[in-house]
Amino acid sequence: MDTYKIKLDLISRRQKLSDLSKEVKGVRGSVELDQTRVGRLSRMDALQLGAMAEETARRRTREILQIEAAIARIDDDEYGWCVKCGQNIGEKRLLLQPMVALCIDCAANN
Repeated sequence: MDTYKIKLDLISRRQKLSDLSKEVKGVRGSVELDQTRVGRLSRMDALQLGAMAEETARRRTREILQIEAAIARIDDDEYGWCVKCGQNIGEKRLLLQPMVALCIDCAANN
């Protein structure tokens, strides 16, 4: 398995997520309701959109942390080994989810 290529892909993915977070950060915030416009946004809609934006930001942050952990495992020559039991993680699993830290058995029992 080419961990160098995987690392480059992870770094690229992390950069895209970071850039997207910075872009969205300026857009997020409180939504002002314009009561004079037709088709106005209700308060509930605004609250729901805000909650969805916060959840998206939380997931993006979690993914960045997972990417950083995978890069650290590559740097420490521990990539591809389960962090729980130490067994080899299947190559197909890593290709599908390069940030995965658990083998299929440990993931199923988690």
